Amino acid sequence: MPAASDSSLSVPVALCLGGMDPSAGAGLLRDVLTLASLGVQPMVVSTAETLQNGVACLQIAKPALSPVLCLEWLRQHLRGLWGVKLGLCALTGEELRELMTRLEELAPPVRIWDPIQAPTSGVSLHDGPALRRMAQVVLQGGNWVVAPNRVEASAFGGVPAGSAPLFLARAFLESGARAVWLKGGHAQGNEVEDFWIDGQGVRSLGVHPRLAGERRGTGCAVVSAWLGFRLRGMDDVLAAQQASAWLRERWSRAFMPGGVGRPCFAPGPT
Repeated sequence: MPAASDSSLSVPVALCLGGMDPSAGAGLLRDVLTLASLGVQPMVVSTAETLQNGVACLQIAKPALSPVLCLEWLRQHLRGLWGVKLGLCALTGEELRELMTRLEELAPPVRIWDPIQAPTSGVSLHDGPALRRMAQVVLQGGNWVVAPNRVEASAFGGVPAGSAPLFLARAFLESGARAVWLKGGHAQGNEVEDFWIDGQGVRSLGVHPRLAGERRGTGCAVVSAWLGFRLRGMDDVLAAQQASAWLRERWSRAFMPGGVGRPCFAPGPT
């Protein structure tokens, strides 16, 4: 095998564990489109297969290939500057524990979990107790940022979605999260405000007007963008602010593939 060049080592790698959406509006393909636009090399391991298009998700199932074997096959690439994102996951019990144990052995320097309950339209996958069972496995290694929206945080913590940010984040922090990036898109009103909550307290990431319309894959895209910006040298909070700005800048360029379904983000460079 030829030696790696210095330039190749300067390109960070983002490993995405998540759901395969064949339409690329969300899930792993959306992660790939986002990360590639930010100059980060994406790699993927499917932790859920979906029967999904731009209208709705009909079915979610475990992947046909073992995620553990896929991760092992990528192991030699996962060194230096790299990070991991965990999204939609249909694995439970021993399968999930083995995957997370192998991942922990690799000690990813940057880690973020998007605790997805279900696609926006169609079948659901997790309720609050199921997410808490996942957290017992996922967060045991420490150093994870968790990025729920208000609905997911409400289900996880068993508190109303309109609660104060600290109350919505508390259950994740108590489960082992290093920080919680509480996304504000599901709040009521004409403004959107994200919060960063960690051991230093609660910080607003800025207030912005709510943009008109609905977009597919906003959660996948913005969390992938955070990972990309972090791997490009930004700190946690700045990466979250920049990821939000990145999403807003692309909002008006959404389109419906084939003229059908909910609009998704158009591909293209930053």
